[in-house]
Amino acid sequence: MKRLLALVGVVLALTFLITGCGGNNEEAQGGGKASGDVRVIMEEVPDTDIVQDMLGEFNKQYPDINVQIEALPYDQMRDKIVSSFMAPDPTYDLIIVDNPWMYDFASSDFLEPLDERIDAAGNDYNYEDFAAPVRQIAEVDGHIYGVPFYNYGLGLIYRQDLFEQAGLKPPTTLDELQSAAQQLQQPGTAGIAMQPQRGYKVFEEWGNWLFAAGGQIQNQNGQIVLDSPEAREALKKYIATYECCAPPNSLNWSFDPALRSVSSGNSAMMISYNWMLPTLNDPDGPAGDLAGKFGLAEVPGGKAVLGAWYWSIPANSANKEAAWTFVQWLTSPQQDIERVSMGGAPVRNSVMENKKVWEQGFGESYYKTVQAILQDSAPLADGPHAEEMIQVVGTELNAAVAGQQSVDQAITRAANQAEEVKKGKE
Repeated sequence: MKRLLALVGVVLALTFLITGCGGNNEEAQGGGKASGDVRVIMEEVPDTDIVQDMLGEFNKQYPDINVQIEALPYDQMRDKIVSSFMAPDPTYDLIIVDNPWMYDFASSDFLEPLDERIDAAGNDYNYEDFAAPVRQIAEVDGHIYGVPFYNYGLGLIYRQDLFEQAGLKPPTTLDELQSAAQQLQQPGTAGIAMQPQRGYKVFEEWGNWLFAAGGQIQNQNGQIVLDSPEAREALKKYIATYECCAPPNSLNWSFDPALRSVSSGNSAMMISYNWMLPTLNDPDGPAGDLAGKFGLAEVPGGKAVLGAWYWSIPANSANKEAAWTFVQWLTSPQQDIERVSMGGAPVRNSVMENKKVWEQGFGESYYKTVQAILQDSAPLADGPHAEEMIQVVGTELNAAVAGQQSVDQAITRAANQAEEVKKGKE
């Protein structure tokens, strides 16, 4: 992928020279009336369905803009987006970008800087209202390349009734988490559903344990600082909790099987995306008769792994003005209230503090907890080759959980390989 991104950067640079930087300058600066087709790629998730449902209202105000959404599984998105970046006739005018992709896409000149458009949107748009850790991921080398769409910061989802019966409160330390899992372990019910699948999932989950132990993945300068006593302690406790209290034969579990275990009553808690709480408490959702019995708390230690998606305009978009018109409308404070009230994952502080959202959405407690999660959160990786770095670290972590190498070996190898990837070495 490193070679591909480098090659694509060269191809795009030549293409922009030939075509005059990919489009009409007046349109790129926001002049003129927006119209035409906006071809969008999105992930197959509930938040995409909500956006689809809002298009009718958008077209009442902008009848000359035709937003066409193509929803795909996550694993298919990145390759299709990169292919569109390379194409003389791009497939997409507007994309959503997962946070590990942001730096590579922006630094390769694949994305349109949005600073001037955001400034022109004025005070009513209030860009600073987006939660700071979410906002900062899309700010690369002094420019803004994406507007937050929705978050997938992690929290602790737990069975309130089982906690009450055991006299437990949501754990605030790793020791409390392990102790709670042991106390909740019963025949037919595991203490905790975990996600040690090789690659992204185990790193995403274990990263919360690392933060709770006082460790870091990267320092403020972007340097890898994973090789630490805190990382070793976090991995030891992660493995010990998995061995004592996770469902049997769950070494390769990812999000879906862990969720099924919790929703069916076969596990008492899990660390997962905060927006799963409304799904589990939905009477028509996967939890059935258990709906309403689930709670959300911050992860132990209070610092969560942060994930987020962003609206970005490709530099070679065929209709930048119409794409931005749609983004500005959808992510405005007024429309974000509607999106989140319909069940979307929040990213604006004012929306998480809005009484209409509390009443029409999932209650004051839920949104205040999500706001607390976002306020103290950090992504798994930032900077060059973040996606590849996540995969190599997650491979080493999984090998340690499987007993194929020691904790010390796993942390040393994970840190060394992460450093190699970040430097772009073969």
